[in-house]
Amino acid sequence: MILFQCDYTQGAHPSIIRCLAETNLEQTPGYGEDHYCQQAAQLIRQACGSEELDVHFLVGGTQANFTVICSALRPYQGVLSAQSGHINVHETGAVEACGYKVLPLPSPDGKITAAQVEQAVADHWQDTAHEHLVQPGMVYISQPTEVGTIYTKEELTALSQTCRKLGLPLYADGARLACALTAEGCNLTLADMTRLCDAFTIGGTKMGALFGEAVVLTNPAMRKDFRYLIKQKGGMLAKGRLLGIQFYQLFQQDLYWQLGRHANAMAMKIRQVCQEKGYPFLVDSPTNQQFPILPDSHLEQLAKDFGYSYTQRMDAEHSAVRFCTSWATKEEEVAELVERIRTLSSN
Repeated sequence: MILFQCDYTQGAHPSIIRCLAETNLEQTPGYGEDHYCQQAAQLIRQACGSEELDVHFLVGGTQANFTVICSALRPYQGVLSAQSGHINVHETGAVEACGYKVLPLPSPDGKITAAQVEQAVADHWQDTAHEHLVQPGMVYISQPTEVGTIYTKEELTALSQTCRKLGLPLYADGARLACALTAEGCNLTLADMTRLCDAFTIGGTKMGALFGEAVVLTNPAMRKDFRYLIKQKGGMLAKGRLLGIQFYQLFQQDLYWQLGRHANAMAMKIRQVCQEKGYPFLVDSPTNQQFPILPDSHLEQLAKDFGYSYTQRMDAEHSAVRFCTSWATKEEEVAELVERIRTLSSN
């Protein structure tokens, strides 16, 4: 069985494993105050093109998301998100468990627009009962989105300008950021993310690390006492250097972006064969997540040897599924899947 269900089925890039083994018996301060975390943070600042950033390493994406959100909101506020946003559909109500409501906005392609944000805020304040309603206090996006689409520089600029006009922090979940910024057609850079967002994450778990996310805070107002929140919300690792070492390796010699390009390239091979077969797609994704719509009979044949994620039923005989590649997906694994798709028959 070859799995294309998600991009965290494998462990970590060999250079990370080697470095963890080589430094295993070193003694360092705990809780991210070691020199590895400091060096990794400095490499990230350099990649972002700004020295005026706070960089923190947290154990996972869910912890990073609700910790950042908790740092920005007042108790009566909520966070605007696409209906398909990770915090809304895939974190078991973690944000709500912290006392903050997710305010979902409709989105067929996983993205939300500046106009939607402006309208949501206007609707709130125009309601005569607004003091009895959760106030929009922040905007959350994913780059790439949960369905693999990406925000363009123009879209993110418009969102950023609207958020700043309305006084709403803009936070981007970058669990697969390397896949977004190396995707064909992407005109955004890490420096653009730094300039346009108040906070964002650089994902490790899905991008070659064993675990962990880097939180980048660009807005000074969000930096105060952030480490208190990391500790309180369960995101702080006692052996923090395990996180620092991983991100130090990922940001050496373009490795982080190389891994993103590889994952995307493998996904494009799957996309191409699905197009050749005439399968439509749920969304147009240029990243490592592909969502073709297949006859159920074809999916049954594939399921014997390949793992994929079920997304949704389209009609009585067709379903949308997700094929997800990763930094570690092998060319021969993709070749085997491609050949099998080519030979699928409804007979």
